[in-house]
Amino acid sequence: MESNNKPDGPIGSIEEPGIKAEGQLIHAMRREVAELLGRQQTSFPGAQPVSFARQHLDELTRQDYYICEKSDGIRYLLYLTEDENQGEAHYLIDRKNDYWYITNKSLHFPRENDVSAFHTATLVDGELVWDSLPNGEKEARFLVFDCLVMDGNKLMDRSLDKRLAYFRERLYTPYKKLFKDFPDEVQYQPFIVEMKPFQLGYGIDMMFKQILPNLKHGNDGLIFTCRNTAYKHGTDPHILKWKPPEENTIDLRLKLSFPTVEPDEWERKEGITEPFVDYDSVPKAELFVYKGDGPEKYERFDDLFITEEEWEILKSLNDPLNDRIVECNQDDQRRWRLLRFRDDKKEANHTSTVTSVLESIKDRVSVKDLYDAAGVIRDSWKARAAREAPRPPR
Repeated sequence: MESNNKPDGPIGSIEEPGIKAEGQLIHAMRREVAELLGRQQTSFPGAQPVSFARQHLDELTRQDYYICEKSDGIRYLLYLTEDENQGEAHYLIDRKNDYWYITNKSLHFPRENDVSAFHTATLVDGELVWDSLPNGEKEARFLVFDCLVMDGNKLMDRSLDKRLAYFRERLYTPYKKLFKDFPDEVQYQPFIVEMKPFQLGYGIDMMFKQILPNLKHGNDGLIFTCRNTAYKHGTDPHILKWKPPEENTIDLRLKLSFPTVEPDEWERKEGITEPFVDYDSVPKAELFVYKGDGPEKYERFDDLFITEEEWEILKSLNDPLNDRIVECNQDDQRRWRLLRFRDDKKEANHTSTVTSVLESIKDRVSVKDLYDAAGVIRDSWKARAAREAPRPPR
């Protein structure tokens, strides 16, 4: 197919992958997805992990868990639907519950036995990442790790392995076949869809020695997901987010307070005689957690430590700093430090999430701890499998 018939191509941003739905449309879309899921709430329907703590090492021996890498990308739900002309339409739903319409009409998910037919009423969970290619270029990929609904068929109550198998058979295999049959179409895609590879919960050695070193995108930890539990909207205690101890972070709301100072002798000579707000010196920086929608949405958490050098860098950005969501970690002196801005998030972490992360920081689980636990996790898994295996007839 000639490229002049394909004006669209790869997305230019994973933070803003399309046109953001606004006004009445966004409310209608949220209601539509809620109805598809059988929910009353129109909030973001994605499952959220809890931070890995020492107690979870025992949890991994009690139930079967799959493990995958936690990509350094942006979490989205991919919604497959149809437009008013009954054509194929796709939206990416971010954690702020914003809906991004994918304008590129090359994106197509064929049905199993009809390449021109497409899926609707389908919702899959994943992460949008930038993969680094050998030629130095970047390629956007949507890495799928769960499926909530397929063609109106709710899968949330099924086990994870069955949800993924259903997705693979009905959507992913026909999608991959499309590019095998029409390889030239790849260049026109807004992003490439792939299934995120899972390992059995005791595959620690494989993760750290083979998978993580060979990733084409950034990584910030591991995700352990229970094989047998249903998909849960909101915080799911059976999805465990492990990060190296030094990378346990909290997303907090930043509030800056600038001191009012008296003019010094030099400033008085310059004609400045009244007290003024000093925007140049390092301000008082406070961090707040989210308590929930109500009269007092935020609660003070702690101070953010900013060096003079860091403040000079922040000022040079020429961006608004106050009231933004910032990702922070603790340094070796237990001071909270700024890692990056999280403009992809509407709110700071809820107090419950912060409590969980603080527990992980206090109760740190190292890479060595995971290695040490792998043998027991494997033995427990195999013992369960042996008990559940059908017995041969006598």
